[in-house]
Amino acid sequence: MKKEILKQRILLLLLLLPLGAAAAAIKVEVLRPVIPVLTLKEINPTIRIDIHSPKSEPLTIHQLALSLEGTTQQEDIISIGVYGAGKDGLIDTSCVVCPMTNRTLTLPMAYQVENQGEAVSLWVAVKLKDKVNLSHRIQVNCRSIRTSAGTYQFKESSSGSPQRIGVALRQASQDGVSTSRIPGLTTSKEGTLLAVFDARWDSARDLQGNMDIALQRSFNKGKTWQPMQVILDMKQWGGLPEKFNGVSDAAILVDEKIGTLFVAGLWMHGVLDKESGEWIEGLDEESDAWAHQWQGKGSQPGFGVKQTSQFLVTQSSDNGESWSEPVNITSAKKEEWWLYAPAPGRGITLRNGTLVFPSQGRDKQGVPFSNITWSSDGGKTWKASNPAFYDVTECAVVELSDGSLMLNMRDNRNRNNKVENGRRICITKDMGETWSEHPTSRKALIEPTCMGSLHRHHYTCKGQQKSILLFSNPSSRVRRDKITLRASYDDGMTWKKHDAILLDQYRGWGYSCITSVDEETIGILYESSQAQMVYQEIKLAELLARKL
Repeated sequence: MKKEILKQRILLLLLLLPLGAAAAAIKVEVLRPVIPVLTLKEINPTIRIDIHSPKSEPLTIHQLALSLEGTTQQEDIISIGVYGAGKDGLIDTSCVVCPMTNRTLTLPMAYQVENQGEAVSLWVAVKLKDKVNLSHRIQVNCRSIRTSAGTYQFKESSSGSPQRIGVALRQASQDGVSTSRIPGLTTSKEGTLLAVFDARWDSARDLQGNMDIALQRSFNKGKTWQPMQVILDMKQWGGLPEKFNGVSDAAILVDEKIGTLFVAGLWMHGVLDKESGEWIEGLDEESDAWAHQWQGKGSQPGFGVKQTSQFLVTQSSDNGESWSEPVNITSAKKEEWWLYAPAPGRGITLRNGTLVFPSQGRDKQGVPFSNITWSSDGGKTWKASNPAFYDVTECAVVELSDGSLMLNMRDNRNRNNKVENGRRICITKDMGETWSEHPTSRKALIEPTCMGSLHRHHYTCKGQQKSILLFSNPSSRVRRDKITLRASYDDGMTWKKHDAILLDQYRGWGYSCITSVDEETIGILYESSQAQMVYQEIKLAELLARKL
């Protein structure tokens, strides 16, 4: 992974017009980070130009000349502009060096470097058409920089990969929603992509709060998306305002036999005191009481809405157009459990038709665990399995070739742990009655303690049915950066470095969910550094080529 990132750093140091010792001391470095370039977003950073000027000489940047060599289709780009950088080196869209203009490749400016002796960074940004082919790539190159100290012209660089295109599906304050978080993604039997997420209306904070489960659908394999629908909303239930009836952590599941769609979410009614576990009376719109179901005694043993957070399931029989009133399946848990909740992301249909949601909870001592929730009667009734492991939470499930189930879990032991770090992996052959640890557990897939996605993709090769396992998460031990898609060709026994694709090297919230768009295409929805949620596609052929 480090090698892949290093390849994006392009050193451009060829001075064509030297103007004395001071000019010769100027150095220019161009960085092309691995980040998505997005439709539906006004300003997309592409390359950063770092200019190191001598302390003794003032410097003005007069012109930047670019090329788009390596871009699949230049008409995908509407406009190009230049911006400054913040102290963190990331783009500062409030610092406009050259406003976005039609696809002009020679950009005039009069940018004075105020702090001589310090590096100044400029970002070249683009805006794309609203609808483009998501397999296309964008490559912006620096041809020359004209400054008060001279003109610097550079050879086109063959290193550094073109940037992938994606869709900025959710951005801050879109549709009046402060924050969109916690992605789930699946493909219906009709081929429709369905993305679910938390619509956190007032803030980015987790439950408790004013939040609902929302949905967006795509009928053209992710190129464009329908407007947001709210599908799980408890409104002012029980006489309490919406900010005390939040629903969060959606998981979506397709019944592959008949096409029914299910979405699970966790509902929190009111607030339990974190210290005593007692339900707080007298809450109203002005109340600022807050607790989280995972913190302290924020959820407790029992089944009632004033005792424990509630596991809800809604369903659709018309491809997500309309959704039923939610069914409460909290009674599937053991009474002594403090919490029983869906694990966000997606569920699966087994080969025998059984429906399975990944789930999580807290045991009778309040210790977190991961498990599965399943139905053998098409979603009429649901059963909660025994815990697979403890001090683990958000998880993802797949059916292996032998019919056993693999549960891939976020493990709290990994938090800030650079020495021993890896996802917890367990297997069950009896629907979670008993579990055994997999040989790769805590050894194969590093994480910064974050949600991850696991998915089996089926395809045909030379007339034979085949499949691979896919996994995505922030591939880092500490920071939620380096969102990476990985492939395993042996049922998760190995995850080789060359079978990994880095999608976003910068930091975001880091949650993701994978689906099969069709046999040739994999879709991923993730919390990106470039938008609150980004949708991208990866062609199967690219993964298979890495295997060779």
